[in-house]
Amino acid sequence: MIQIDRETCSNLDSALSREWLETNGIGGFSSSSITGANTRRYHGLLTAATKPPVGRMVLLSKLEETLVLEGSRFDLGTNQYHGAIHPRGFEFLAGFRLDPFPIFTFEVQDVVLEKSVFMLQSSNTVVVEYRIVNTPQRRTVRLEIRPLIAFRDYHSLTHENGALDPSLQQNPGMLSLRPYEGLPRLYLAHNASQVDPNRDWYRQFFYRVEAERGLDTTEDLFNPALLSFDISKSQPATVIASTEPQRAADSNRMRKAEILRREKIVAAAAMDDPLAQQLALAADQFIAKREDGYTVMAGYPWFTDWGRDTMIALPGLTLPTGRAEIAKGILREFASHVDQGMLPNRFLDAGEAPEFNTVDATLWFFESVRAYLEHTHDETFVRAELYPVLKDIVEWHVRGTRYNIRMLESGLLNAGEKGVQLTWMDARIGDWVVTPRAGKPVEIQALWFNALKIMEDLGTRFHDGEAVKRYRTSSALVQWTFNRLFWNEERSCLYDVVNGGNPDGSIRPNQLLAVSLPYSMLARDRAEKVLQVVEHELLTPYGLRTLSASDPNYKGRYEGNPYQRDSAYHQGTVWPWLIGPFLSAYFKVHGNTPETRQYARGLLSSLEEHLSQGCLGQISEIYDGSVPQLERGCFAQAWSVAQILQVMSEQILSREIRRPSAVPA
Repeated sequence: MIQIDRETCSNLDSALSREWLETNGIGGFSSSSITGANTRRYHGLLTAATKPPVGRMVLLSKLEETLVLEGSRFDLGTNQYHGAIHPRGFEFLAGFRLDPFPIFTFEVQDVVLEKSVFMLQSSNTVVVEYRIVNTPQRRTVRLEIRPLIAFRDYHSLTHENGALDPSLQQNPGMLSLRPYEGLPRLYLAHNASQVDPNRDWYRQFFYRVEAERGLDTTEDLFNPALLSFDISKSQPATVIASTEPQRAADSNRMRKAEILRREKIVAAAAMDDPLAQQLALAADQFIAKREDGYTVMAGYPWFTDWGRDTMIALPGLTLPTGRAEIAKGILREFASHVDQGMLPNRFLDAGEAPEFNTVDATLWFFESVRAYLEHTHDETFVRAELYPVLKDIVEWHVRGTRYNIRMLESGLLNAGEKGVQLTWMDARIGDWVVTPRAGKPVEIQALWFNALKIMEDLGTRFHDGEAVKRYRTSSALVQWTFNRLFWNEERSCLYDVVNGGNPDGSIRPNQLLAVSLPYSMLARDRAEKVLQVVEHELLTPYGLRTLSASDPNYKGRYEGNPYQRDSAYHQGTVWPWLIGPFLSAYFKVHGNTPETRQYARGLLSSLEEHLSQGCLGQISEIYDGSVPQLERGCFAQAWSVAQILQVMSEQILSREIRRPSAVPA
């Protein structure tokens, strides 16, 4: 349980910087700050996935609550406007906790009120309950709630307009509206004693995070009704917002079912460690249904499912958490979309054809298959459904596919063409490619070698002798060429990109994959030197910098408008997901011992503390490279959680003492 105390809740800046997230397993979500004030355009009580897991629409932005005690009125909400905070309900906020979902505790005079928020799985439905925890006997307590609706794409903003239809349909315990033709109907189930139609616009809400991001900052929201509740210890107030009819009387059953579901998630992870258990709950929020299968949402609040993110995150999200069947379904689904030997990088929100603009997603696919097979021993599935696809991928890469992706005579893998970013360092501003890495990027060679060795192993398992010979020969050539071309003798590490001319000697974390992946091309002494350089130049308490701070192109702060942020995205910004490969490399070089496990836990201490900052219970996408290292980007990122959970499961919490034999002698 994550708890935030009164002192933090009453400090407006601290409280506004702490966010919470609820998800529904089909791409929809509910999120805001712990004050209830929305600080982003992406905040809202009900962001529905109208075409699961995409088509996200912010339908219900928030609920404005007023507690009425014997004629005295106390606003519990908090809103930020240009130059003003009104009302100041955070001053009544005595605490906030995830238990297991968001619970707000308000203290007003001698009344203690708890508000809870959770979503239903597989449904665009959010349940909001208000319970009196303590009040003097015979005291009359009323609660007034004003729903504020947005009804817009989650990337956009709403402004007062005459096109909105304010019509309400009212039935006992239910009101509904559809303010714009073609959008879903919003149902508000409730147990209010009185409902009064309203037609008011609340104007000029200020979203401070959007101001920090250099984007439009203000929004108008519409209030269609006022709901009044008689509330007591035995009679909570309930509002259920949904795209389908619900019953307020079912809220208690819904609550118990959701608590039980989360208890099962922790139990299935079978890791007696508070950090691992919290990460297992965090991992669950990224798993979503797509049609008849599952996919991985790359990050909240704005990413959907991406091939690269899915393959990097899949083993950590599913295997340590006891969800191998979901991993199997995702591998099967992505295998069905392979085209010209490439995995799709992105499924578009509007349902258009997938984008195939990545070189590394496909290579990470091999590693996800390897991890799945090692965990499940499910050779039947891999042989029948994945092995033929993997063979076809290798053949396409040998003879060449999109974007000049092809194996050269040297055995190395070439990738890229002008104006296209194919690696994970993919920032691009107009025609400017911020980190041009066309040619032979170091991590692509590491992933390519790893893929060939995986295929050699699979061919051996499946008695495919001719294929084994080809993969063994190719991997040996890659290893010989790689060590000859990529070793930077002057810096005792690896070049970042080799492309015919002078190799790129930028100190970046990509070289780490040549050590951390299960199959490494480096001898032990070189692996150790790479690790030392990365540790000295790039390691921070929150992850690895994407560029050494000593580089003239280093940018230590990820802030400002989109141009400024994109230019810093991979030029020094810290990525937590890289802690996973770093620790994997560290264990491989130094062995899995009590001392190395203690070092690893110490390294994770800052990220563990971060679970009570930023988006509570989650790990952010990125951090500033320089102190103070503020969290940036998506407030919850799949591969940040997954890579750390994976290394915790496989190494830190493992009692087996492994020698560093995975690194060639």
